[in-house]
Amino acid sequence: MHDPISHLKRLIRDIPDFPKPGILFRDISPLLANAGGLALSIELLANPFRGKEIDLVIGAESRGFIFGTAVACAISAGFQVVRKPGKLPHKKVSMTYDLEYGQDTLEMHEDAIVKGQRVLIVDDVLATGGTMKACCDLVKQLGGEIAGVAVLIELAGLNGRKKVPGGDVHSVLVY
Repeated sequence: MHDPISHLKRLIRDIPDFPKPGILFRDISPLLANAGGLALSIELLANPFRGKEIDLVIGAESRGFIFGTAVACAISAGFQVVRKPGKLPHKKVSMTYDLEYGQDTLEMHEDAIVKGQRVLIVDDVLATGGTMKACCDLVKQLGGEIAGVAVLIELAGLNGRKKVPGGDVHSVLVY
């Protein structure tokens, strides 16, 4: 395999007009089913953060759990979840953010981050940036320091990077 990026892109299925007409959905299911592709994607997500003293990785429901947990293991960090409302059993903090078609809310346990911890936020896709900005805001609200943001896929035309504090995003694949 000479070009790992082309290899990974071949494992992502394009589905036109999903979830609505005019949208081209990037389906990562074939990549997840391919052992080599999955391992390569985790390595490419994790590599820039090795040796950067990351204490904690967070991932947003649900695909952020897949990649975030694996990256946390790869860089020897802990992992915490960001969930949709009503899923966390303990005291929590919430962040509401705007979507193209309304609003959504994400939550974390209030003790998920120890003040001053260096946090890496990992997700599968950065599109318009609403979810990522909410994750960044939750980390800051809980006293964490954002050490980086890593995504498997960035949909550059949607300008989500502009919503990330500092605009510093590590994207494995850019469309």
